[in-house]
Amino acid sequence: MDKTTILVVDDSPFASKQIKDIVEENGYEVIGYAKNGEEGIKMYEELRPDMVVLDIIMPGIDGLETAQILKEKDPDVTILMLSSLCDSGTLEEVRAIGVKYLIPKPWEDDVLLATLELLRKHREEHIEAAEKKED
Repeated sequence: MDKTTILVVDDSPFASKQIKDIVEENGYEVIGYAKNGEEGIKMYEELRPDMVVLDIIMPGIDGLETAQILKEKDPDVTILMLSSLCDSGTLEEVRAIGVKYLIPKPWEDDVLLATLELLRKHREEHIEAAEKKED
């Protein structure tokens, strides 16, 4: 089975490296990094990763707007959002965009991995269902 590919969009090089280290040790492949929303959108279109790990608080286009734009361009995009801002209002905004998971920063590695695994399984089920519809 091919490794699940991930694009990391976070303005913190330290956080990006932490994410890369933990996910690659556990069978995922980070195929790109973006330090802001503009770069993230461009890289998503170029690389077409299986998942996007997206910080909310970034300069320029923030993670919420980035997620909204990605969802408009590709309704099937799989996004995991991270933020130090995890109040109920932020969670409502994230869900309104269509993103199912928001993990607080700093995160626990096991929570990050478990959430990525849930997203991976959900994505695979969605793809299989779409393929069955085409048959």
